[in-house]
Amino acid sequence: MSRETAIAKAEAYFESGGLKADLARLIAMPTESQNPDRAEVLTAYIESEMRPLLESLGFTCKTLHHPKAKGPFLFAERIEDPSLPTIFGYGHGDVIRGLDKDWNEGLSPWTLTEVGDRWYGRGVVDNKGQHVINIAALKAVLQTRGKLGFNAKYLIEMGEEMGSPGLRELCEEQKELLKSDVLIASDGPRLNAERPTIFLGSRGGVTFDLSINARDGGHHSGNWGGILSDPAIQLAHAIASIASPTGQIRIHEWVPKEVPASVRRALADCEVDGGPDGPTIDPEWGEPGLTPAEQVFGWCSFDVLAMKSGNPETPVNAVPASAWARCQLRFVVGIDPYEVLPALRRHLDRHGFTMVEVAKSRDEIFHATRLDPEDPWVHWAVNSLAKTTGKKPAILPNLGGSLPNDIFSEILELRTIWVPHSYPGCSQHAPNEHMPIAIAREALGMMAGLYWDLGTGDIPSVAKA
Repeated sequence: MSRETAIAKAEAYFESGGLKADLARLIAMPTESQNPDRAEVLTAYIESEMRPLLESLGFTCKTLHHPKAKGPFLFAERIEDPSLPTIFGYGHGDVIRGLDKDWNEGLSPWTLTEVGDRWYGRGVVDNKGQHVINIAALKAVLQTRGKLGFNAKYLIEMGEEMGSPGLRELCEEQKELLKSDVLIASDGPRLNAERPTIFLGSRGGVTFDLSINARDGGHHSGNWGGILSDPAIQLAHAIASIASPTGQIRIHEWVPKEVPASVRRALADCEVDGGPDGPTIDPEWGEPGLTPAEQVFGWCSFDVLAMKSGNPETPVNAVPASAWARCQLRFVVGIDPYEVLPALRRHLDRHGFTMVEVAKSRDEIFHATRLDPEDPWVHWAVNSLAKTTGKKPAILPNLGGSLPNDIFSEILELRTIWVPHSYPGCSQHAPNEHMPIAIAREALGMMAGLYWDLGTGDIPSVAKA
């Protein structure tokens, strides 16, 4: 009975083809939460796959529902001793739309396909592959030690790709049921494919629409051009007032006062690198004086996701009647999410753009969260991963993207430690989503080592900071 044995059992699951076979079965389930026709598949993922898997490990399972949710939640718990710390796990079984026609020839979102050193399929990294790896690592520890050595609770939701509707309310209502000490879960990418990573929260996100509706219908530009306002021009200028030509945000309520010293220290060891398939960084873009890592993980970013005016497919000689843009602010701790749109409204009005309408594009707002990078649990987790891999893990104060992490850190009052099993070039949310096979194998060993270490009793205090 040893740590090395548990890691070897997890790796044997990979070598035998077990992980690949289980993932193939799960990926074949088109759990698109944005597609109302997939409701039965969302339920089947919980009831026919996750429940039997967790029950086989001695978990007691319960299906939970909430009126706001797009699908069911599976709650599972294994209580070995009430005096032991309780570790909370999380994953989501829903996926973004398959976009079947846009995948490369020979690939399908609903078929796990091995090409070279990669596994392709929708959900292979976001998030089916990641929580299946973690559950398999729990199994390896149980097979080796006969027990975990800690209490475990797990929540799997089926609506994360829709903004996790109902999750917040469910956690508020079921706070006692879900009560735990530390969240250890997996989602999102590593800093790069080769380097194990932990992140401690996420940037928040607000997505909103800007629009101008000047009149009913377009009018001939030869007869009316020059005397009718052009909504496209007006909207372009309004957007230009929000950010400089090099992307620096001009609304002071949208940026933090500074990057905290502990965040700077953690990010000084991090280099943003998307690998050979990733884009080239534009060094002059964004907030001056910040490193690329500080830009992505310690600052805020504003982007225009889409724009439309007139008929782009078949342009005609007419002054357009309207213009529209979908925009997004990703923000860090220190920004009030409920002040983002009011601050934008004041800014536009000050600059004479009262004709621009501002509206949230969806009700859910992801809040920004961040565990202190110098928390004892962070150092403990880093040491565990380093012991298993022989590599120095990267510490990201928060993910550059957004997760419902505030629900865990604020409502459930958990320290939050995420160990991602993906990399920046994985094409999640796009055609050709994939996982490097080497990451899958390494992740199984890392998590088996981490769960083994949790059960030794040699862990930091779980008392609230």
